[in-house]
Amino acid sequence: MAYLDGIKSVEALDLDGKRVFVRVDFNVPLDNGVITDDFRIKQALPTIQYIIRNGGLPVVASHLGRPKDKPTPEFSMKPVAERLSELLPEREIVLADDCIGEGIVAQTKRLQPGQILLLENLRFYAGEKKGDESFAKALAELADVYVNDAFGTSHRAHASMATMVSHFGENKGAGYLLMKEIEFLGGVVYNPAKPFVAVLGGAKVSDKIAVIESLIEKCDQICIGGAMAYTLMAAKGDSVGKSRVEGDAIDVAKTILAKAANSKCELLLPVDHVVSTALDTTSPCKSVDTITGDDMGLDIGEKTSKLYGDIVRKAKSVFWNGPMGVFENERYAQGTKDVAKAMTESKGTTVVGGGDSAAAIREFGLDDKVTHVSTGGGASLELVEGKKLPGIEILRIA
Repeated sequence: MAYLDGIKSVEALDLDGKRVFVRVDFNVPLDNGVITDDFRIKQALPTIQYIIRNGGLPVVASHLGRPKDKPTPEFSMKPVAERLSELLPEREIVLADDCIGEGIVAQTKRLQPGQILLLENLRFYAGEKKGDESFAKALAELADVYVNDAFGTSHRAHASMATMVSHFGENKGAGYLLMKEIEFLGGVVYNPAKPFVAVLGGAKVSDKIAVIESLIEKCDQICIGGAMAYTLMAAKGDSVGKSRVEGDAIDVAKTILAKAANSKCELLLPVDHVVSTALDTTSPCKSVDTITGDDMGLDIGEKTSKLYGDIVRKAKSVFWNGPMGVFENERYAQGTKDVAKAMTESKGTTVVGGGDSAAAIREFGLDDKVTHVSTGGGASLELVEGKKLPGIEILRIA
């Protein structure tokens, strides 16, 4: 497909005896230093293992959390190194005490076949987020070949994602995870089998304006849930009670509704709701067709779940991003569960666009029953919008 034009796969690179800088996305959630979800780590393992099997010496790099541009113990890559050792017991994981410098360069040159060098957190340096050339050059000194397998940060023009890549000439390419992300996300956006359905949820319309506008031009139907539905309903003049509404996004919501009405895409809003007067575990909740008074919508209702589920099951391509309700609270998780289940029952290509929807489908134990679960929320949305992602564009060879 066109979106892959000019990008080498890791399989097309000469790896034997070469130090290979592998940019991964190991920005995993931690609870008191313990990794609570290792999905992103597991997704990068095929690329790392391939490099080792083909004689390469992996120098693995990532950021973790939001350190303040300086070494911070709680954001050390140590928990990641420990988890890698558990997932790859046959490999020796070496954790560097830094990510640049003469000592680290020397360490890369001492790497033995089968070893993996994991660099310390890239964001311990301000130059990473700034895309600083001197920091990028220091990183480039650590390797002979560059491989991007970090889709989740490919929308950022950071030093390790974009700036350093120019130092590798044509010795650059995409890992298996990045290729898979491009194939499936690019596929549903640029060449979807019809009917093409999008299910969009989450809190804010303002976060997904460009995504909705882009999908209106491509989709047959868009099913809206989550709090963003109430801003669109308010823009229509529907009663939403005390539901969360973005007051400053009403005009934009009206524009979206008008654009959909003048297109071939049907934009659907919830026809019933699960409501309560407070978001807690004790206030009474109920199902209603119309939200009034002090009630606030916290999940789509049973009729909406059936409507959306039927549409998803009949689709040939489905893109889902964002929960249908406050799924972290079991009382308001059913709509999201129903959409996830419908995704697994579709015979078409089903892609979950990262973020909360990816977390939800994994929590429900259904992630292995859809075509693809993306590792990148923000990156997947930008790709769906039609934006060019710096970390992908820099890999293209003219």
